[in-house]
Amino acid sequence: MCGIIGCVGRGEDTLDTLVHGLSKLEYRGYDSAGVALSNEEVDVLKRAGELDELREALAGRTLSGSVGVGHTRWSTHGPPTDENAHPHGDCRGEVAVVHNGIIENYEALRDELVAAGHTFRSDTDTEVLPHLVEDELAEGAAPEDAVRAAVSRLEGSYAVAVVVAGTDAVFAARNDSPLVLGIGDGDAVFLASDVPAFRAFTDRVVYLADGEFARLDDDGWAVTDLAGDRVEKAVETVDWDPEDTGKSGYDHFMLKEIHEQPRALRQCLRGRVDELGGNVDVGDLADLSPRAVQFVACGTSYHAALYAAQLFRNAGVPAQTFLAHEYAIAPPPIGDALVVGVSQSGETADTLAALREADRRGARTLAVTNTVGSTAERETDHVFHIRAGPEIGVAATKTFASQQAALNLLALALTPRDDTREVVGALRDLPGDVQALLDDSRAAAVAERFVGSDAYFFIGRGYHYPVALEGALKMKEITYEHAEGFAAGELKHGTLALVTEDTPVFAVVTEDSEAATKTVGNVKEVEARDAPVVAVTDGQSDVTKYADEVLEVPETHPRAAAVLANVQLQLVAYHTAAALGRSIDKPRNLAKSVTVE
Repeated sequence: MCGIIGCVGRGEDTLDTLVHGLSKLEYRGYDSAGVALSNEEVDVLKRAGELDELREALAGRTLSGSVGVGHTRWSTHGPPTDENAHPHGDCRGEVAVVHNGIIENYEALRDELVAAGHTFRSDTDTEVLPHLVEDELAEGAAPEDAVRAAVSRLEGSYAVAVVVAGTDAVFAARNDSPLVLGIGDGDAVFLASDVPAFRAFTDRVVYLADGEFARLDDDGWAVTDLAGDRVEKAVETVDWDPEDTGKSGYDHFMLKEIHEQPRALRQCLRGRVDELGGNVDVGDLADLSPRAVQFVACGTSYHAALYAAQLFRNAGVPAQTFLAHEYAIAPPPIGDALVVGVSQSGETADTLAALREADRRGARTLAVTNTVGSTAERETDHVFHIRAGPEIGVAATKTFASQQAALNLLALALTPRDDTREVVGALRDLPGDVQALLDDSRAAAVAERFVGSDAYFFIGRGYHYPVALEGALKMKEITYEHAEGFAAGELKHGTLALVTEDTPVFAVVTEDSEAATKTVGNVKEVEARDAPVVAVTDGQSDVTKYADEVLEVPETHPRAAAVLANVQLQLVAYHTAAALGRSIDKPRNLAKSVTVE
C-alpha cells in the first residue's frame, strides 16, 4: 500500500530524485511522506499529509547525501502523524528505514528491544527494524550483514530499504511486497515499489522476488538471497513512455485514464483478434480447456471476475467468482477447476493468498494482470496481460475496461461459441464505440442535476449486474457519497424501502430482450415511488419512457455493451466528485495497490 523509493549515483540530484519518485508513488498512499539522505550522518525529514507538506518543509532545510530513500505512507499501524511517518530511525540516528507491508511479529520484537533499552518514537511496526540493525552494528557487524541479520528476524510482508551513516549504499529486501530495481546510466541505480517512480531516468528494470536482498552502491547493484548467495537476475525493458504517467493536460489522472480507454482497449486487442477469421488468438492459453473455472479477486477486479464468470457459464462451463480474502481462508472444493486470479497490479495480497492456496491444493492457476513481472505472474502457471498501460488514479477505470476485454478474449478462446464471430466484431469496434461515447456523453449534466442526493442506487441484470456494482463502487470511492449496486431483481427484496424522491436510480438496460423487459419492470417500480431514474441504454427497449435522464451507449453485442455502460457511470462518478470538490485522484483512506491482507 505504501510507496518506497531509493537511489544511488545521483550526486547532488539525490533529493530531487527521491521527491520526484514519491510524486509518482502517491497513488500507493498519501497519509504522510518523508526522505532520508546518508553521508557521514543520516538526515531525515518527514511530514504528515500529502507530499506538498514535505516539499514545504524541505524548502526551509538543507539535506545532503549521495544515497537516499523515501516513502509515502498508507497508514496501517498508527494514525498519520509526523512521528509515524517514514523513514524511521534508531536511537543513535545512524540508520533510516522505509517499509511497505506488515511486520506480524513486531510486538514481540518491540518488547524485546524496549527491555534492552531502546526508545521508540512511533506507533508503527516498521520502527523495530532500525533498532534491530542498530543492535547488529553495535555487535560489530558490517552494515550489509547487520541489515541482512535484522531482516531475517522479520515475519510478515515487507519491502524495505535501509541506509546507514557512513555507508554509500542502499540495502533492500522483499517478502510478499513488490520491489523493483531501475538500472540507470553511469552509476545511477534506483529501487522502488513500482516502475513509475524512476521511469523518467531509465527503462531497464530488475524485479526482485520473495526472499531476495539487494545492495545498491557506486559499483552498481547485486542481488543475493538472505543467506548471501548470489542470485543472477535478468534485466528487462519496460515498453511505455514516462509521459504515460503524466496528466497530459487533464485536471485529474482519473479523467485522463477514462479518456485513454479507446487506446487501452486497442492495446489489449492488438494481435489477439483475427478480424477476417472471426476468432481470437491467446497463444498456448487456448489449450487449457478448463472443465470449470474459479475466479478470485477483490474490489474492481472482483466485478470484472463476476462478469467473466457469466461469460464462461453462458458458454456451458461451470464458473464461480469468489472474494479472494474469503477464498484464501475457506476455499471451496476445487477439483479440476482452473483458478484465475484477476489483479490489476498483480500484487494484491488477498488475491495472491488465494492463488497460493489453490496452488497448494494442486490446482492449475492463471493470473490476469496489467503488470508485467508481477508476483502474480511469477507464481502462477499461466498469465494473460490486459495491456492497459500505467494507471495512476486510485479509482480503476481503463484497467476495468481492459479486464473486461481480456476476459472476453479468454472466454472466447477457451469456450468457442456459435456467435464468436459476432462477439469478435463487437470487440473490434469497442475502441471506436467508447470514443464516440466519450465525445457525446451527457454524464456531466446528469451529475450536476443529482449532486447532493441522499444516496445513489445502480441496477443491472446479467452482464450489467457487475457494471452496476462497479458504478456504485466508483461513486463511493471518489465522491464519499452513499451508493449501492444491486442485481435489478433484488430491488423488491428489501431495497425498495430505501428508495425516495432523493435517491436516483441508475438502470443499465440494453437490447430488447427478456432481461431488458424485466429490468424495465424494476424501473417502473422505483418510478412509482417517485425516485428519479437515469437510464443507461442503447435505445432498443422502452426504458426511456420511464427515465428522467438518459445516457446513451452505441448499439452492440451485450458483452461489449457492458463495457460501454461502465464508461458512462465512470463519467457520472467523476463529475459528481468534481462538483463536490473531492480529492479525485487520491480519495481519502484508499490506495491503488492493496499489498497487505
